[in-house]
Amino acid sequence: MRILYLDIDTTRADHLGCYGYHRNTSPNIDKIASEGVLFTNCYVTDAPCLPSRSALISGRFGIHNGVVGHGGSTGDPFIVGRERGFAASPDRMYWAMCLNRAGFYTVSVSPFAERHAAWQFYAGYREMYNPGKRGNERAEEINALAIPWLKQHAQEDNWFLHINYWDPHTPYRTPESFGNPFADEPPPGWLTDEIRQAHYESYGPHSAQDTMGWKGGSNWPRVPDNISSMDDFKKWIDGYDVGIRYADEHIAQVLSVLDENKVLDDTIIMISSDHGENQGELNIYGDHHTADNITSRVPMIVRWPGITTVPRIDNGFHYQFDVAATVLEMAGGKVPPLWDAKSFAPAFKNGKEEGRENLVVSQMAWSCQRSVRFREWLMMRTYHDGIKDFQPVMLFDVEKDPHLLKNLADEKSEITNEGLAILEKWHSNMMSTSTEPIDPMQIVLREGGPFHTRTGLDGYCQHLRETGRAHHAEKLMKKYIR
Repeated sequence: MRILYLDIDTTRADHLGCYGYHRNTSPNIDKIASEGVLFTNCYVTDAPCLPSRSALISGRFGIHNGVVGHGGSTGDPFIVGRERGFAASPDRMYWAMCLNRAGFYTVSVSPFAERHAAWQFYAGYREMYNPGKRGNERAEEINALAIPWLKQHAQEDNWFLHINYWDPHTPYRTPESFGNPFADEPPPGWLTDEIRQAHYESYGPHSAQDTMGWKGGSNWPRVPDNISSMDDFKKWIDGYDVGIRYADEHIAQVLSVLDENKVLDDTIIMISSDHGENQGELNIYGDHHTADNITSRVPMIVRWPGITTVPRIDNGFHYQFDVAATVLEMAGGKVPPLWDAKSFAPAFKNGKEEGRENLVVSQMAWSCQRSVRFREWLMMRTYHDGIKDFQPVMLFDVEKDPHLLKNLADEKSEITNEGLAILEKWHSNMMSTSTEPIDPMQIVLREGGPFHTRTGLDGYCQHLRETGRAHHAEKLMKKYIR
């Protein structure tokens, strides 16, 4: 048994062809999807990068493992304390450790651990290859390490190989020589010039007028300085989509090596991401600031030879770490007792859909939010808006309004209250089963709010005044200066 995990950073599901996107961004990913299971409602528990992958590898919610932010005290896992043993406790082993115990030779090609000082990410890997550019690698630099390893070991049995691409992440650094396959194709049509103009006149880090935070121009050829026109929006989306296509073409190179070694049809392939990406939703462009169906929903494709004999779509609600637990169990491993992740291996094997009743997802790096995804609804509870124009409680009909244009919280108060009740029940259960006495979100709030926006308010307000938005500056000063 061989397992290949293709981890494509910052990839939202609805920008892949297999999820219905109108552009041909992902022909090679689409081919794998046509031979496997495509999960339409797979969400990371905690976003963005560091909390997401920490939850995935630990099998535990951020509220339980302690990692909910990108810095400060919540950028590191809770320490085990006096109960720590000589080696890892079997009840809290990480995903790669569990696969290792199940007999897999585990290998990772990724700069992630260095980028986020997340050295726990290496736990359980027998070999780790760090390209050394802290997430600024292009796909060819990742493949320069992954493909030689595959050529040498592809025909061996029982390996797990994690390959981490970064090309869809800003600043969209696909080489200009690659061109633009989408030059003559329109961007997504939901964002009208009226919406864009309203965004431009508003505020917030990575909003339409402040796409680089509030630090000025990009100096990157595929990234406009801001979204001052629909042409800028198209250029912005083109840069993102070209990054996905560039990663996809390098995935083809990996698949080709497997094919040449006659093991492609015997290799389990997983394709996912650490989070999605706001591309105008809630006035955030090219970043991942929210706990919603835009940042928290990720692609998840699993092709399992002999089991996914016909392509199928799974519309159930799944956490990403539930899929990891399922793969672990099906590969002969055991899910540790302390994991919040739940395997649905029997249903997966039998071609049945068995998701959770609802999902609770969190964001603490750019804002402090917890949200509930249930039926067609998304209820978002904001505890700290991260200098953005968010209401404390928002409700969206995700099926009718996937880009979150109309807040229905007041109009649908009963449904809003239902979402709040689900969140309260989840929180009570999480705290009653936690090994620590404090919710890490409270640590974030005590330390000044979300890591990326806890400093610089004065400078941003000055920037707003200089760009004709003094009224927003005054609003923010009144809100935050007590």
